[in-house]
Amino acid sequence: MPPVESSELIELQIGAVANGGWCVARHDGRVVFVRHTLPGERVRARVTQETKNFLRADAVEILEASPDRVQAPCPFAGPGRCGGCDWQHASLPAQRRLKAEVVQEQLRRLAGIERDVVVEEVPGAPDGLGWRTRVQFAVRRDGVIGLRKHRSHQIEPIDECLIAHPQVEALGIERKRWPGATGVEAIASAGTGDRLAVLSSRGRARVPRMDAPVRLVSGKREDKPPFVREEAAGRLWQVSGSGFWQVHPGAAETLAAAVLDTLEPRKGDIAVDLYCGAGLFAGVLGEAVGSDGLVVGIESEGQAVRDARFNLRDLPHVSVERGEVEQVLDQIKFGRGKSTLNRADLVVLDPPRTGAGRDVVKRVAELAGRRIAYVSCDPATLARDLAFFSEYGWTLSALRAFDAFPMTQHVECVATLIRG
Repeated sequence: MPPVESSELIELQIGAVANGGWCVARHDGRVVFVRHTLPGERVRARVTQETKNFLRADAVEILEASPDRVQAPCPFAGPGRCGGCDWQHASLPAQRRLKAEVVQEQLRRLAGIERDVVVEEVPGAPDGLGWRTRVQFAVRRDGVIGLRKHRSHQIEPIDECLIAHPQVEALGIERKRWPGATGVEAIASAGTGDRLAVLSSRGRARVPRMDAPVRLVSGKREDKPPFVREEAAGRLWQVSGSGFWQVHPGAAETLAAAVLDTLEPRKGDIAVDLYCGAGLFAGVLGEAVGSDGLVVGIESEGQAVRDARFNLRDLPHVSVERGEVEQVLDQIKFGRGKSTLNRADLVVLDPPRTGAGRDVVKRVAELAGRRIAYVSCDPATLARDLAFFSEYGWTLSALRAFDAFPMTQHVECVATLIRG
């Protein structure tokens, strides 16, 4: 079979959606993962990468369009342009169907689970735009700001990001020069209006005039790093600098409610919140189990631990332990007074995109007594870990999926696991 040149145009009939913002086609017997297209379309595509087993390509001409295709609202979206959005060329209902199909396929292929999935809208972005409250901008050597191209270190200069929240755009970061900087993170709170720009640099960077605090990241520990205040679940949350918080303005509230619905906490329960970040799930669980209950959050990042302890300071029965999840779980005992045990009624598992992995799953399976809520932003690692849980006697009883990242291929899931 002759090799395909990386700039060659090939004609393709597009098949099903794949994880990662691609659709699948075939060319000369090989799988082709194609961006900027939709299932059922016929396209001309430019090959961007060839491996031994498959090709990657960008659809550059649509010969037969899907009825779900729309004009991308952003002028920087499209083949070879900004890589931040995967599905701007699809209607919002189509985007959610595609994400549901991806979750279903990953569950089926990696966990042997057959389940119908519906991706629910998250309140706060009815047109799929203006929702992202945290944006990582890249900076060229000449100080021009932009976003990375797909699977590339190249930067696409932009003067506006349509999925960025209006409070982010109000900072005016894209319309300024940032000589000496390597990146600028724009952070805004939709609830409180707090705004922050976090600058990283190669050395000495020239900071343009801003209407918000700017933190220069130098690698040195700061005693009091700037923070934004977030509102969710009836509480105010402090999140320092680049600390983790859901980027969709309605996601934290939506996911906190979903976790409570799935765990059904009772007064006096013992609960554990793994990878607890600023303490969102530990906080709502602490209020639900009451002062006769006990909640322990576990988090490895030092500033997130300090934020969580500050945020939960009014709940004396909620504590936050710092360390790697698997190490802390090996050491910690739960209980009151002189009685201790290594069993919790409820566990929330909200790992990074790489998932929990077998070691953490094994410990959680031994620790949890009644229910586990697994919050995931990656269908593949979620499905892999659900397969691990099944080996230890835990079954998926329910799954909800949320469109917390419109215009992109990402989807947030909350899985409910029970014993047996």
